[in-house]
Amino acid sequence: MPTKLESPVKTQMAVGLVSGLLNGECRESTRGILARRRRVFVQTETGCVLGMDLERGDNANTVKRRLQLALNVPTDHSSLTFGDRILNNDLSAIRNHSPLLLARNVMHRSSSTPCLSPTGRNLQHWDRSGPIEILGCSKYFASIDELINDIVVAIKKGVEPIPVHSGLGGAYYFRNIRGESVAIVKPTDEEPYAPNNPKGFVGTSLGLPGLKHSVRVGETGFREVAAYLLDVNHYANVPPTVLVKVTHSIFNVNYGVNGDKIQQKKKVSKIASLQQFIRHDFDAGDYGTSSFPVAGVHRIGILDIRIFNTDRHAGNILVKMPDGEFGQVELIPIDHGLCLPEHLEDPYFEWIHWPQASIPFSEDELEYIKNLDPIRDSEMLKMELPMIREACLRVLVLSTIFLQEAAAFGLCLTEIGEMMSREFGSKEEKPSELEVVCLETRRIITDSNMSNFVAEEDNNQRLSDIECDKAGLDPSPQIPSFLFKQFSYPFGPDGANGHYLLPKLDESLEEDIVDLDTRAFRAEGIITQPNWYKTETVSKLSMSLKKLNVDETSQLQRMGTLPGIRRSANDQLPTSTSFVKLADMCEEEWVLFLEKFRELLYPALGKRRSTTIGQRRRLGTSCTF
Repeated sequence: MPTKLESPVKTQMAVGLVSGLLNGECRESTRGILARRRRVFVQTETGCVLGMDLERGDNANTVKRRLQLALNVPTDHSSLTFGDRILNNDLSAIRNHSPLLLARNVMHRSSSTPCLSPTGRNLQHWDRSGPIEILGCSKYFASIDELINDIVVAIKKGVEPIPVHSGLGGAYYFRNIRGESVAIVKPTDEEPYAPNNPKGFVGTSLGLPGLKHSVRVGETGFREVAAYLLDVNHYANVPPTVLVKVTHSIFNVNYGVNGDKIQQKKKVSKIASLQQFIRHDFDAGDYGTSSFPVAGVHRIGILDIRIFNTDRHAGNILVKMPDGEFGQVELIPIDHGLCLPEHLEDPYFEWIHWPQASIPFSEDELEYIKNLDPIRDSEMLKMELPMIREACLRVLVLSTIFLQEAAAFGLCLTEIGEMMSREFGSKEEKPSELEVVCLETRRIITDSNMSNFVAEEDNNQRLSDIECDKAGLDPSPQIPSFLFKQFSYPFGPDGANGHYLLPKLDESLEEDIVDLDTRAFRAEGIITQPNWYKTETVSKLSMSLKKLNVDETSQLQRMGTLPGIRRSANDQLPTSTSFVKLADMCEEEWVLFLEKFRELLYPALGKRRSTTIGQRRRLGTSCTF
């Protein structure tokens, strides 16, 4: 289907991409596609990694055969995946220095499958790369080249990395020739619940749900890089971070599902995030927050909201004292592996109760927020981290728009963070104010889609009745029953506002039928511009929003949409407390969602403002930070 650019969102995407090409942002990656040979890094679910050069005629089968020969791993009943995409055969879309994942098909997963050693018999014969290779060829990583060169020199001189004993996952300090720690490396297969986790939190394979159900095991590394790339001009002070393939004998390798250690250490290759180590005096948990600068707290908070950080605690904010003296300190945010979830989660912002977060944004900060371009950022991440999932990018777009609208409305950082955070009752958690707005937006779009479908069916039925009368046949309606199973009605048979006419049906049948003939309905153009978009006013939408019963929404697992939704290649995220998912909307629905979300957001922002005025003690010149 040809791409349509009528909507402002899609037009921005096209302009952003063309601008990026003209500015040379994609120059290196474009050369990689057109080059005769491209280098890729293939990782198995158990952590084995092999770097290989692709010839022009290579396909998925040839890659799997090389992997089987080099690492002695089974490749039957497995597929090569690249983010959301399954690579059936053609590899022409794979850019230079891209990571691929060899994932077993769902039917052949087994929790008893042992972890295989990534130290294949002739690994060095198959992969003759250096100790560290950067995944990607971006101008954003130029500043870290010298750091990696220093590490490589130290490795060749016998300077060993040091394991980090804190934390739940495997991490290592890599040092320079003087023995100084200069980088921290976190292998993706040593994360919590990954197959080679060294601290007892051992899982069976990569790609399955991790500590957060919306962040898969093995995918925190590229999120660390994404946070650095989104920190434009080093605004929030995120240390330089890259994704690498690194080879060393220090890394942990387990054997079997019990996490037994390999006794004899051998050199193994792993995909990992590599972040510059920043020398600091302590972290935010070791020192009172009263001396933290307002600007530093605001900048970290702005970043956390943009990337929907679900793990901003005091331990991952480093504090650096200038010249070792107390006074104006520098804050350095680290550990962004649990940002950009695949669906809206309950975020955690340590700064939400800090007094600095209640100070209004400065004019410079408001200008920075206003100039953020989530569409351009999404295109940049697609180019620099092509394995990133569409669901993560949609969360980025939504949270950035929310930040911009809330800041322009006059809300402070604390108020914005509170609107994103969920409330916990006696037995269950309730959706956040942001999620309530998203739920109402989804409901309106679903109602509109259903109205359009019913109108089209009525018209087709009338035509069918006429034809049946002429032929002397029974004109009984034959509306496909499977269509109604595609909708989920979390607010009961009458819906949140009494608009639903269909009974609530069992969602357990949805997975079995979603990929059948239902896509035909979308192809025939059911998704059209809704009538309510031109007629309803913000005041009517405000009344609709007030009617939404937050208590009832706690039963929601997801909002259904029309058939034909796009699904991730390895979509194994289980049903959890997920009130709002964004990836199950087609492109047309997503554009409509963003437009309607903006309209519905204003009443919610006004309600938040009215509840906080006079209740929170505003901090002014009487307090010093």
